Amino acid sequence: MRAAAFTSIGGPEVMRVMEFPDPQAGPGQVRVRVKTAGVQHYDCAIRSGWTPSYGVAVNLPQIPGNEFAGIVDQVGDGVTGFSVGNPVLGFTTLNGYAEYVVVSADQIVSKPDTMSWEEAGGLTGNGQGAYIALKAIGVKPGDTILINGAAGSLGAFAVQLAKELGAKAVIGTASESNHEFLRSLGAIPVTYEEGLAERVRALAPNGVDAVFDTAGGEGIRAAVELVRDKNRICTFFAYDLIEELGLRVVRGERSAAQLAELVDLHSKGRLHIQIRQIYMLDQAEDAHLAIETRHGRGKIVLRIN
Repeated sequence: MRAAAFTSIGGPEVMRVMEFPDPQAGPGQVRVRVKTAGVQHYDCAIRSGWTPSYGVAVNLPQIPGNEFAGIVDQVGDGVTGFSVGNPVLGFTTLNGYAEYVVVSADQIVSKPDTMSWEEAGGLTGNGQGAYIALKAIGVKPGDTILINGAAGSLGAFAVQLAKELGAKAVIGTASESNHEFLRSLGAIPVTYEEGLAERVRALAPNGVDAVFDTAGGEGIRAAVELVRDKNRICTFFAYDLIEELGLRVVRGERSAAQLAELVDLHSKGRLHIQIRQIYMLDQAEDAHLAIETRHGRGKIVLRIN
């Protein structure tokens, strides 16, 4: 099979298309012929030499990619509920940027006809990440929430899911060019940079109940000023400031059940997946360059088959 991988740690330029043996589905597993794969900051961090603390083994040459969509083309012994030919979307930790990926059958869900392949390939990682973060900070009906970096893929999912969880008001930071987009999602936009805490207080005179940070910078420091309970602050970006600011590390497990909830919301028209740009497999370097600018609106996706 063809896959985009790296043979050495480095910048986006180390990404290249190579050939690998076709993986085979073992007991309890399925093989998926991948149509699309989402591109995440996680993938770039792995490529740059970061090693997660939860047991992910990077072996060169390494195929990155932790979310995908495609068609089941091989089913291992003991698998029920899926058959060859089923369209699915799912999650992994590595190996998503490939023509085939093998995962446990409990890491996929059925793809509805109403969801495009690009949307399906880009839902799993950031969608579940936002879900995990908002649950961790206890978003509940009546809350006022600040989402820092709300126009990116993770932030945009968080805006919509906070509304689904009953938040009274969602304030989102973004550059002015993305303010109308945030309004379309139901957020109140505010600009980044110095003085953010004062601008948020002007919008929410009764205070902010919780903060989800996806961009760092002034946003995470403002969060500490704005929220009484630091346990209701979560960052998925400023890990270097967690100890300094007295915040907790938030981790959670992705699951097929969570993913099915997100798919159901999309099918009901209550969760929009904004696609920023689509690249082909041999453009993985360009896709990594684009996401590492940390600018733009929505999800970057690789089209593979």
